[in-house]
Amino acid sequence: MTNRVAQVLMLFLMAIAVCVSPLLDGTALAQTAARIAYIDVQRILARSSAGVAAREQLEKDKAAMQKDVDGKRGEVEKLREELEKKGALLSADARKEKQDTLERKVRDLRRQVDDFRAELERKEQGLLQKVLVDVSGVVERVGKQKGLLLIVEKRGAGVIYGSPEADITEEVIKAFDQEAAKGKK
Repeated sequence: MTNRVAQVLMLFLMAIAVCVSPLLDGTALAQTAARIAYIDVQRILARSSAGVAAREQLEKDKAAMQKDVDGKRGEVEKLREELEKKGALLSADARKEKQDTLERKVRDLRRQVDDFRAELERKEQGLLQKVLVDVSGVVERVGKQKGLLLIVEKRGAGVIYGSPEADITEEVIKAFDQEAAKGKK
């Protein structure tokens, strides 16, 4: 959830609370508050089996990309050392050609590193977005089972304080992992 959407949602909730609170006695207000919960999406991504699997896949992709970059970095270093050691012995044209080759390889390596970084970010967003889409159904189901009126995301909604009893993150992780295990069978 974007920060803007979370802010609008919080303003809406505060407006409802201000309008309705004079109509409610203390008991009704407490009952309404007890029907609001929050989840920590970052904790779900870090602890759920799907979130862990997504992180592991990203680490594998990152390791493969790093291996490729390290190989090319070795080539660049080898060419740089060769130019430093033998550069004085080469003709001006040969030295210029080696220098141009080195500069091109350095440029290519930088471009590749930037491309890999962008690709990893894109993959991370895609994997995490898939997990979030999958978990949203679980959050809705847990909320209905518990009779909740509202579930907010702890960080995106700007929750300053939340009672531990209102935190249903662990329940969501457990239900999400159970649903994922059923899907694998």
